[in-house]
Amino acid sequence: MVRFASRKDRQHAVLSEEFERELTREVLRTELLRVRALIMTGCVMALFLTVIHLVDPAAVGQVWRGAEGLAEFYGVLAGFILFEVWVHSQIRKNLRLDRDLPVVRRYIGALIETSLPTVILILQIRTIGASQALGYAVPLIYFIFIILSTLRLDFWLSTFTGFVAAAELLAIAMVYDSSSGIGEPQTYFHAVRSIIILICGVLAGSVGAQLRRQFSASIAAATARDRVTNLFGQHVSPQVVERLMAEGTAATGDVRRVAVMFVDFRGFTAGAQSRTPQEVVDRLDGAFAVLVDILDRQGGIVNKFLGDGFLALFGAPLEASDAAHRAVAAGREMLTAMDRINAQTSWPLRIGIGIHFGEVVAGNIGSPRRKEYTVIGDTVNFASRLEALNKEFGSQLLISAAVREALGEDGGDAVALGQVAVRGYEQPVAVFQLG
Repeated sequence: MVRFASRKDRQHAVLSEEFERELTREVLRTELLRVRALIMTGCVMALFLTVIHLVDPAAVGQVWRGAEGLAEFYGVLAGFILFEVWVHSQIRKNLRLDRDLPVVRRYIGALIETSLPTVILILQIRTIGASQALGYAVPLIYFIFIILSTLRLDFWLSTFTGFVAAAELLAIAMVYDSSSGIGEPQTYFHAVRSIIILICGVLAGSVGAQLRRQFSASIAAATARDRVTNLFGQHVSPQVVERLMAEGTAATGDVRRVAVMFVDFRGFTAGAQSRTPQEVVDRLDGAFAVLVDILDRQGGIVNKFLGDGFLALFGAPLEASDAAHRAVAAGREMLTAMDRINAQTSWPLRIGIGIHFGEVVAGNIGSPRRKEYTVIGDTVNFASRLEALNKEFGSQLLISAAVREALGEDGGDAVALGQVAVRGYEQPVAVFQLG
């Protein structure tokens, strides 16, 4: 029990590590979007002011104290854009290294960014006065930073952004606006506006937190799906993956009654000698595609490919009360499908199938970082021996007595081959032929 628990803990740790890494990467990607949006916003502001200056220089001169004030504005904006370009490069570096940004750096960055409107506002106050500047467009720039803070996916960072914007705007108003004395109506105006900005920061943080939860759910689902695919291979049908995820199948080692099927292509090696490697691969892939599709429809999975054959399971990892029926139905359909394919190709292939039904131990084997789902037991060994007997009898589909018994009336066409000596077994065993 101690070993079993520690194995589960290691698997959970690996899964959590993968989840945290993917979540960090997703957060960094949204940070990149936010920074790009800020850089674009800065460039648009500079372009807009330049166009206005070319069209109506007098209007710009009234707002920015002529060329000197305009130069100061361009200098502040250029510094901001360069800072964001540096932030962008740091985020990309951390993304390549699968490393998160330090929390302190995030808050310092938020403080620097949100202070841009404050600096611009001070420059404008020096030109047109506090009352006009505070009632002009610059205070609205704070909302750009608050809205884009949702892409940080961090409630407290967005709230911090709203707090910095509200506090700095209120401080500017109290320092520069002479009509904002204690008890003056203008004071309440500035205070209410700052409170609204702070509330917007809190709301932006709530939206960001909700987005983060949705990202987390999506990444958790994707991680679980990847883990299922890694455990059971790429040839598990989407339906099986969905059921595994829905049922939370851990596949950590238990006794199951399953139908084990071995499939092998007869004479494939001899046929491959006279053909190019690409022709061999194309022929094998085409045949596998058809056979695996049949397995999917019958609820089986390919546990592993074995050169020019494969091992398939029915009843694991998902239990199936009619596993033997499903396996035999799949085997019959495979023979029919191969006959149809062989009639359309110059390289006909003959398959041999062996099916046995019994108990196995099904579980994950491998290192903590990479495991393979497999089945172990005499049932697997005997199914392999059955398939090999097809060479001796010139048959294509052999089943064991256990499968014949499980089929009942559905196995009425089974032909008894008597007690057959099987390699590795002391006593002869009953074997039946189908198809």
